[in-house]
Amino acid sequence: MEGIEHRTVSVNGINMHVAEKGEGPIVLFLHGFPELWYTWRHQIVAFAALGYRAVAPDLRGYGDTDAPAEVSSYSCLHVVGDIVALIESLGGGDQVSLVAHDWGAMIGWYLCLFRPDLVKAYVSLTVPFRPRHPMVKPVEGMRAFLEDYYMCRFQVSLLAPPPHPHPTMGWIFF
Repeated sequence: MEGIEHRTVSVNGINMHVAEKGEGPIVLFLHGFPELWYTWRHQIVAFAALGYRAVAPDLRGYGDTDAPAEVSSYSCLHVVGDIVALIESLGGGDQVSLVAHDWGAMIGWYLCLFRPDLVKAYVSLTVPFRPRHPMVKPVEGMRAFLEDYYMCRFQVSLLAPPPHPHPTMGWIFF
């Protein structure tokens, strides 16, 4: 697609698929759920034309990037570690401008918290920064924000079914 190059890089113990185009300062795009690098295809081309190196990976567990079987392999430390290693693999030692959407935006917020030295600027699309409340579990906090928040639909309850079925999808158990 319009000169976008694809490659696989080894980062943080996994193989990550990356789509990129252009030369210059790096703009790193992180996709949401259940998307891929392809979400950013138009932005990759546009930013490359403006003199940037536009980079969009498939995040851990998505597309052509490895998907470890263990649930514990998807902690915020793992996914941010993937992005830290990706930034380091891009060379240059410069900070990146980060643009992220949805699930990628949550990873972006963690990256900014854990490694602010790697981020020159951050644009978060659809997910505001919400610091973790030490007395509230994350999923409970999401439900308090919006009872039918889509991220809550993918949680497994071993003790009881969800409070009500999704109006169009019925009960969802994974």
